[in-house]
Amino acid sequence: MTDHYPALIVILPFLFAFVVSGAAWVKKSLCFPLTVVGMGLSAGLSVCLLGRVATTGLVEYRMGGWETPWGIGYHVDYLNALVVTVVTVLAFINLIATRKNVADETPEKAGAFYSLYLLFIVGLTGILLTGDLFNLYVLLEVASLTSYALIGMGKGRAAISALNYLFVGTVGGCFYLLGVGYLYIMTGSLNMVDVATLLPPLYHSSAIVMAFIFCMVGVGIKMAFFPLHMWLPNAYGFAPTAASSLIAPLMTKVMVYVLIRLILTVFSVDFAFVILKIGDPMVWLSSLAIVAGAVFALAQKNLKRMLCYIIVSEIGYMMGGVWLGNNAGMTGAILHIFNDAIMTLCLFLCAGSIYYRVRGLELDRLKGLFSKMPVTMACLVAGVLSIIGVPPTCGFFSKWYLISGGLEAGQYGFVAALLFSSLVNVVLFFRVIEISYYGDFEDHHGHGSSQEGVMEAPASMLVPLLIVSIGLIVVGLYTGGIVNHLINPILLKQGF
Repeated sequence: MTDHYPALIVILPFLFAFVVSGAAWVKKSLCFPLTVVGMGLSAGLSVCLLGRVATTGLVEYRMGGWETPWGIGYHVDYLNALVVTVVTVLAFINLIATRKNVADETPEKAGAFYSLYLLFIVGLTGILLTGDLFNLYVLLEVASLTSYALIGMGKGRAAISALNYLFVGTVGGCFYLLGVGYLYIMTGSLNMVDVATLLPPLYHSSAIVMAFIFCMVGVGIKMAFFPLHMWLPNAYGFAPTAASSLIAPLMTKVMVYVLIRLILTVFSVDFAFVILKIGDPMVWLSSLAIVAGAVFALAQKNLKRMLCYIIVSEIGYMMGGVWLGNNAGMTGAILHIFNDAIMTLCLFLCAGSIYYRVRGLELDRLKGLFSKMPVTMACLVAGVLSIIGVPPTCGFFSKWYLISGGLEAGQYGFVAALLFSSLVNVVLFFRVIEISYYGDFEDHHGHGSSQEGVMEAPASMLVPLLIVSIGLIVVGLYTGGIVNHLINPILLKQGF
């Protein structure tokens, strides 16, 4: 059975999505436990797969027994084994933490919500594990379509925000598919490893250059890389709590993984950095993304929208690290994929708990929350310290690698942008903490808001939040092991 782990990680949530959808017609109370089982199995198998890759190295799986490149092959190395584990485990934690949010915000749509939740994970895990360029596109659209539907379940402007995301996301998908089409015309193959062996004689072909550009633009739109980020703040800001805390930490990080995978496995480091020589302009554009995201976040008066713009800035961190073209920069980018996923989940879960109690996330509604929700706010502080980059939280170590890579590459503008963003984050969150600590609590008729004294979030929300908050420190403390045993092997193989 261990040989089938790569397939089961994707197939089990797919099957459970249909079971949950059917259960919604029979007994809605079954939807959540069934989703927990499906998601839990996928997360558990991901951990087992990571352990196997760490022990034996590359794991290859041929779907349906078809030999590659004729069939679809799953190629699992240190990079995607690590990211798929982070995605499934965080999605499982988020599922547990947001049960009350789903019951509160989308009570009549719980069955549909949980089915879409599982299908979204099918898309993400498939993207991470597949070794086929067209199969990646198909699974990218699975993840995208389910995210549109999840976002559209929100109230107010959620539907129009989801529609805008759909239009922009479709354009991004078309760009990527067009790039894959060029690659197929020139090589006659869609298998990533096979294409990589066929490309070197074609590196100077204008068709291959255009294929690379189209793929990069498509992925850039999907990850909301500045200035292609316009869809993100409204989409994540108006989504239901459980949807935003799922999609915001995971979707953009998976797209950064896709970018890294295309550079390392398909087009090669030599093509991206030596032949095209676009590293410097991309680092400068990443620096602009970091600064712009931080400045836009300063203008926000809603905690959730502020976090959305911080995501835009964080994407600049990872993109800049990739295009620095050295070991420290790429290490920082890969490390920041899952560090930022954990940090973002922590902050969005805090926002979900606050919304559940006070019915709003405008900054003036946060007054006095340190006295009313002390544990939730302590977890918020932990997430804030990691976003800023305070040791020993995980955010410090990925920033350290990124700054080291910037200095090594002579990209002092990128280093300055990182420091500027950290300082802006200090200002942003000091304002949030000041309001929450010194303000006088106001009753806005949320769940439990009329109670005297402490009105902490329910245990089902609080326990997962505490686990994620502690994880920020644990991951930080074990950064050396993660880098030495999981990240460096893949980078050394690519010549970094």
